[in-house]
Amino acid sequence: MYQYDQYDQTIVDERVAQFRDQTQRYLKGELSEDEYRVLRLMNGLYVQRHAPMLRVAIPYGLLSSEQLRMLALIARKYDKNYGHFSTRQNIQYNWPKLETVPDILADLASVQMHAIQTSGNCIRNTSSDHLAGVAKDEIEDPRPYCEIIRQWSTLHPEFSFLPRKFKIAVSGARNDRAAVSVHDIGLYLVEGANGNVGFRVLAGGGLGRTPYIGTVIREYLDKKDLLSYLEAILHVYNRFGRRDNIYKARIKILVNSLGAEKFTKLVEEEWQRLREGALLLEQKEIDRVRAYFQAPEYEDNAHHDDSFAEKLETNKDFAAWVKRNVHDHKMPGYRAVFVSLKSRNLAPGDATDEQMDAIADIAEKFSFSQIVVTHDQNLVLNNVKQADLFMVWQALSAEDLATPNIGLLTDMICCPGLDFCSLANAGSIPIAKQINDKFDDMDYLHDIGEIKVKMSGCMNACGHHHVGHIGILGVSKKGEEYYQLTLGGTAENEASLGDRLGPAVEKSKVADTIGKILNVYIELRQEDEKFLETYKRVGIEPFKDHIYPKKQVKEKELAHASH
Repeated sequence: MYQYDQYDQTIVDERVAQFRDQTQRYLKGELSEDEYRVLRLMNGLYVQRHAPMLRVAIPYGLLSSEQLRMLALIARKYDKNYGHFSTRQNIQYNWPKLETVPDILADLASVQMHAIQTSGNCIRNTSSDHLAGVAKDEIEDPRPYCEIIRQWSTLHPEFSFLPRKFKIAVSGARNDRAAVSVHDIGLYLVEGANGNVGFRVLAGGGLGRTPYIGTVIREYLDKKDLLSYLEAILHVYNRFGRRDNIYKARIKILVNSLGAEKFTKLVEEEWQRLREGALLLEQKEIDRVRAYFQAPEYEDNAHHDDSFAEKLETNKDFAAWVKRNVHDHKMPGYRAVFVSLKSRNLAPGDATDEQMDAIADIAEKFSFSQIVVTHDQNLVLNNVKQADLFMVWQALSAEDLATPNIGLLTDMICCPGLDFCSLANAGSIPIAKQINDKFDDMDYLHDIGEIKVKMSGCMNACGHHHVGHIGILGVSKKGEEYYQLTLGGTAENEASLGDRLGPAVEKSKVADTIGKILNVYIELRQEDEKFLETYKRVGIEPFKDHIYPKKQVKEKELAHASH
């Protein structure tokens, strides 16, 4: 993984000192609330419903065991003994005291971590595929390019005050596991006509109040042109993006209002001015950064092992875990292990300090001391030897981290919702518990198969509900919590936005409504057909007819019109 040089370390150390002084001045009354707000947002510090919230950057989701232990220490020392891993592959602390935040940042800096650009109208943490570097379907490891983008964008003076926040995702695989198409800029590593590898570039993706799937604005871009082309896009956005309306300030609105053709033309014109300048990405620089991401020292004979097959035959619980939580690896004899943060005992994406310490220990012993945060709010140990899988399963099970549900109904994406967020209209965590309580039969979940449930407590869509196979959006009706359901969304290949099912349902009926949706799926699915495949084949009407009898829908529509 990337290691800081003297410039990286100096930047984060100086930022800690600056923010310590700024916080002290604010607490003394020397800075106003408005003056301090801009400064705290530059350092990932929000004021939420009950307390400050600190968002810590985890570049492209990659952590060392040492860094994860520090995150555990921070949860224990400064918070309430847990952290929340987000869809941006970051971690959030929901209960730090304001006066302790500079100390937290200093502790983070001691292990090459920070909270710079995790909030505010700037380029946020670049996210990527959680199986980067080990996936069998990978064209090329995207992490070196994520790191190059991180270095280019960090404290970039022109892009620190954009019209709105800005997010970039990079994938190097044939299967999209990073939700690339719903980012402001999405980058796919692809093979060009000449056999070289470059980038397909998308722009204008994003969710929130006005969701859009990104538009391809360049089918192939040479690697040497990566930074100049990104800067051209940002120049166009900074110049033409709206600043008069926060809800219309994202680049997705600009691309849609100008039209993809005109937007692309503006970018190409700007790029011609930049492409031969200082931003040219030389191969020696790519090689320099790539050297930080060399494969670990795998054992050549790791696949010569009989114990794994024996354990699969004799232990059904272990076999169920392997089926759902263990992924193929490009190196024979190794696997990628998903650490489920979706047990019934914690909110989705949460991990306690003790669990983080345990995962760090397991990674150190069995996975070359590396851990990856997933877009789906789980963790991955990317380099586990096949012969060690049973011991890893036992160790994770002891910490309630081995629920065999990756990709299943209870492996939900879930934002903090009304429990923490001051923007939320409704709770997300209580609905996750309701769903977990109803669907607690693992045999049933495995029979249902892959279903991606994504839930947000408001239209800001931090839970990515628009692209859930089943999406859940919390809304408020006369002070009461209701939930709007969508079906058929996906953030993977051939990304699409979900279709609205019908009127919002009451809080107490969300899990029961999902049960009815699943009954329709079971009735209509063909052999080995997944939920999304069935939905694409039959459409929304069979689900609507079962959930909302026509008379009931008509009555609700009339009642809504009368208000």
